[in-house]
Amino acid sequence: MCGIVGALSLDPGRFRVTSGSLEPMRERMAHRGPDGAGLWLAPDGRIGLGHRRLAIIDLSDAALQPMANRDGTLRIVFNGEIYNHAEIRAELERSGRYRWQTDHSDTEVILHAFAEWGLDAVHRFRGMFAFAIWDAVKQELWLVRDRIGVKPLYYTRRPDRFLFASEIKALLADPSVPRAVDEAALFDFLSFLTTPAPATLFQGIAKLEAGCWLKVGADGQVTGGRWWDAWDEVVPLTGVSDAELAARILDELRCAVNLRKVSDVPTGVFLSGGIDSSTNLALFAEGEAAGVKAFSITYDDRQRGVADEMPFARLIARHTGAEHHERMVGQDDLLGFLERMVWLQDEPIADPVCVPVHFVSELARRHGVTVCQVGEGADELFCGYPAWRQALDLARLDRLPVPRLVKTAGAGLLTALGHGDRHYTELLRRAGAGRPIFWGGAEGFGERRKFALLSERLRRQFRGHSSWSALAPIRQDFLERAWEPSALNWMTYLDLRLRLPELLLMRVDKMSMGVGVEARVPFLDHRFVALALSIPTKAKTGNRELKRLLKQAVAGLLPREIIDRPKQGFAVPVADWMLSGLGEHMRETLRAFCRETDFLDGAAVELLLAGPQRAAAWPLFNFALWWRCHVAG
Repeated sequence: MCGIVGALSLDPGRFRVTSGSLEPMRERMAHRGPDGAGLWLAPDGRIGLGHRRLAIIDLSDAALQPMANRDGTLRIVFNGEIYNHAEIRAELERSGRYRWQTDHSDTEVILHAFAEWGLDAVHRFRGMFAFAIWDAVKQELWLVRDRIGVKPLYYTRRPDRFLFASEIKALLADPSVPRAVDEAALFDFLSFLTTPAPATLFQGIAKLEAGCWLKVGADGQVTGGRWWDAWDEVVPLTGVSDAELAARILDELRCAVNLRKVSDVPTGVFLSGGIDSSTNLALFAEGEAAGVKAFSITYDDRQRGVADEMPFARLIARHTGAEHHERMVGQDDLLGFLERMVWLQDEPIADPVCVPVHFVSELARRHGVTVCQVGEGADELFCGYPAWRQALDLARLDRLPVPRLVKTAGAGLLTALGHGDRHYTELLRRAGAGRPIFWGGAEGFGERRKFALLSERLRRQFRGHSSWSALAPIRQDFLERAWEPSALNWMTYLDLRLRLPELLLMRVDKMSMGVGVEARVPFLDHRFVALALSIPTKAKTGNRELKRLLKQAVAGLLPREIIDRPKQGFAVPVADWMLSGLGEHMRETLRAFCRETDFLDGAAVELLLAGPQRAAAWPLFNFALWWRCHVAG
């Protein structure tokens, strides 16, 4: 786990890669790799690769990066972990063609696997990864991002150079990279609380999509494509009993957790007390002689807007014999962290859960733990959100034989009655347009409300435009590939393509790596994802019970109090805190931002802050803080 960076000259007469150009970029990500730094420069100045190291697997100096094969024809910088690296190494050793420089480095496994199989090697990897490989023979640079998008990778092409890095702030350290807002990305950010890949909120800076590759050829031409899709390994499990499905779920999840134990440094679990993190802990504790370290966050006693999950976390910690550590977070912690939060985010991740993720990561690091398992993904794979159940009910109503014209007229009538900004009116508009009503598990502002918040200039600019344009290609892929194109499978697939890789997993990556902690995600192991997508919708949603199959699978593993408890989620008491210091700071920040820029309508923002849904202003606040930090500088 680490931070990677690189520069490729596209015009040697104008730009040569030097240590002076690459080291400042690398050092912007020093937090991602506190255990060391590496740099390699081609003698002709054509390319340079940099690395900050967080040592997890093979702590020896032989595993330092950038790493080259024996003859120097391939070089790699790699961020992530390949959990089945020993298995792939054994396969490569049987060929007799490779001499190894390390005892058990997964980085070297990628290098030799690429030499053996080319890009097809990635299909053998079971893990999380973002890596760059320089092929000195073909003069080609390859960038690859893992299937689910657990690890980030950003890039930009300037007239004389191509740059890439694990974080945008590293790219901004290059003086040729401008700091300007991509306004089309802002338009989508207000809808999805993140920017859909490949866009970022910076003009000219892109992110590699999950499951995709990119190549810069010898002639400087950039090509790319998708190497994995969630439907690739799905085999429909029709006619299989619930009992057998539950058994398969537990077996595959146990395998995913065990693979993620691979580490040469101390490991632990982030624990909320819900089913997902409790299952992680229970499976992780199996076969462990010493107690597993578990880490939890709660809020001070003044906050009543968020249920206290600590009793459940303590219960499962006792049940598994875990060494449990707790940290209480208050409003002052949030206010003190805001400036660093937006610096770590790179681009706004408009989810206040960034705050507890940072503090629980800090807690783990303070207790000597460098690797932690997290529970992201289970809700999306097994219908765990109450809002999803409501969305399924609405999708069922939408399938009734009501003409689209009637739905459109209904939305028009509601708008005329003053309900145009309501969420149900937005859903009716989508139904009338023949579009799915579900646009993601983390919706910000509906289209009409979003236009009201934008400045007059941006309202004119985006007149007639909709954020559906960001979802339409994903919908097309879904309809072409899904074996069962149900509403639930659409919801899962969409979140696998957008919300998980660019919001939930980025809040985990940026906040945990901000303190030098690696987060692993067993529920998003690609084989577990394939299993979940192989299960018929009816089996997942029987009796309208959330996560019914997952609950059945772990029934003998967890206490009933954990299994039967209502869904809570990793919430943050933003609404409570806005009644005092946070609210005042948010108002001052947004007022100043609206005076200094021309992105938002100041009057509309004031109305939002004064209304009962003022906590919904968090994305605007996050955007304003980001602009001041990363754009205005």
